[in-house]
Amino acid sequence: MKIRTLIATNAALLLVVAFSSQAADKILFRAKPGKDMKMRLEGTSTVHDWQVEGPIIGGSLEVGAGFPTEPGQAATPGKMDAIADVRIPVNSLKSIEKDGKPYSDKMDEIMIGKLKCPPNRFITFHLTELVLKETAKAKDAPYIFEAKGELAVAGTTNKITMPVEITPLGDKKLKITGTTSVSMKDYGVEAPVLVGILSTGDKVKLIFDWPVVAAAPAAAK
Repeated sequence: MKIRTLIATNAALLLVVAFSSQAADKILFRAKPGKDMKMRLEGTSTVHDWQVEGPIIGGSLEVGAGFPTEPGQAATPGKMDAIADVRIPVNSLKSIEKDGKPYSDKMDEIMIGKLKCPPNRFITFHLTELVLKETAKAKDAPYIFEAKGELAVAGTTNKITMPVEITPLGDKKLKITGTTSVSMKDYGVEAPVLVGILSTGDKVKLIFDWPVVAAAPAAAK
């Protein structure tokens, strides 16, 4: 009986050590609000192109061993150990002129309604796979990734694939940027229309700049 207990205890200790080692390799990055954070939507209409911007991209990214978190760090192309969840408040998105000035409160009202907010107060993205395609060509250059995940808009979720650039900035900070295009019809969103003025096209380009910073390690209990 004592031998069995000793074996079970040692096995449990090995599992704890293995789990602790894996956890130690993980780094959690959280969104870093500021002027460098931006979510942008671009589209067309019967009158002119339009653009919408928001200053809030919440969420987190957790990466494992081998992920390039420092400028110029060596990395091996291939699938990375990484998970992420991102949230953009629909109410934070505002239509703007090309020079960045506010465009139309009426367009904002129509847009928010078309995005079915409420009840769908957020646009969300859940990362399911991240593959490193190209390593940085210089110390201050980005690493090129292919990201796969689930994008939820107006209560509808679809799988998407998009290119993403991640640039380590030092001081445990990353700059994550990406661009993709989606069809509003794929998310059950009717193209906004200002009666007698303009109607918008179906395709929308999504562009984001998402700075993140490593979270402080949890205090030992």
